[in-house]
Amino acid sequence: MIDVLVPLEQEGTRAVVRAWLKRVGDRVELNDPLVELETDKVAMEVPAPAAGVLREILLDTDAEAVPGAVLGRIATEEELARDEPPSSSQRRLGPQGGQAPRSSPPGAPAFAGATGMRLSPSVRRALLQHDIDPSRIKGTGRDGRITRADVDRAVETATRVQPNAPPADGATGSRTIPHDRMRLRIAENMLASVTEAPHVTAVFEADFSAIMRHRERNKAAFAERGAKLTYTAYILAAAAEAMKAAPAINSRWYEDRLELFDDVDIGVGTALGDKGLIVPVLRRVQTLRLEEIALGLDALIEKARTERLTRDEVSGGTFTVSNHGVSGSLFAAPIIINRPQAAILGIGKLEKRVVVREMDGADTIAIRPVAYVSLTIDHRVLDGHQTNAWLTRFVDLLQSWPQD
Repeated sequence: MIDVLVPLEQEGTRAVVRAWLKRVGDRVELNDPLVELETDKVAMEVPAPAAGVLREILLDTDAEAVPGAVLGRIATEEELARDEPPSSSQRRLGPQGGQAPRSSPPGAPAFAGATGMRLSPSVRRALLQHDIDPSRIKGTGRDGRITRADVDRAVETATRVQPNAPPADGATGSRTIPHDRMRLRIAENMLASVTEAPHVTAVFEADFSAIMRHRERNKAAFAERGAKLTYTAYILAAAAEAMKAAPAINSRWYEDRLELFDDVDIGVGTALGDKGLIVPVLRRVQTLRLEEIALGLDALIEKARTERLTRDEVSGGTFTVSNHGVSGSLFAAPIIINRPQAAILGIGKLEKRVVVREMDGADTIAIRPVAYVSLTIDHRVLDGHQTNAWLTRFVDLLQSWPQD
């Protein structure tokens, strides 16, 4: 038989089995989606490594899935030719010889046949996330297909406050919403990061006047070539260049070593509304022109918001940018480091402020577009000198952006 293994490389603190997409006894083809795993950053499907029949499930829903662990086993065509497949009444054995978990826990969505139709990845993830049986949802899509809006309405209905008599003290009612798996994984990762890494944050102020002038002159030309020129593109370009001032910023801390990287692979925090945050990674930013950064960012963020990111697109980052200013935040600290990375950059809200500038040897009051920029570092890796050297170079690059 062929073992179905947890991928050796995964992005996130730890993976758990989210759901099996096949049951024991189901026939599978090579590369058929077989089981879905989830970390705090991404849900990933593990494909069938061979054609045959799913014979065993060793790690069931909510079980921790460490890299290289055996999830289940597939009986190949040769094996099936030698043995009859087990009957539905045959008991499966787990890795320790005891009874293995059921292929689907009570109340879990049975995707194989509950709706009689194929569900989109977005709908399937939502059903799994909220533990909703698709057979209880009336689809409003073409041919009665269940849409993401149908699932969202079902979740809203399930969590709606039930009417009851108001309390005597006049307090308002409340409702309980269970944590979904992604939120729990995020919570575990955040707690581990601030517990293990001593966070220190340095704050500078950056004048975006040069960036705004360049963007105004070039955004139309970029758009004609399919590139959306955002401020984040400039920030990534400047961050990659600033690594030359303090190379240890672009590193990862391990208990026995520090790993410094030549390539600057930058993760960009992307909000998914109530579903949390995901961090797609743009590779080798130090080699990309501004237009290439803009194109790459646009593609990654679109895939993030439509839940189409692959495991490779959210793994392997060496540095992270959190542009929290897009939601109106002036400043946030500390922004939690995406361990084992050594640092994370925070960008606050860009707004016009009254500032003092020296012109022709005299102080002058001016109105300029500025934002607070912060660098939160792992103090085990970096000291204040390196932190401030990096921020100084980063701000200088933004404020002196060439206008060609």
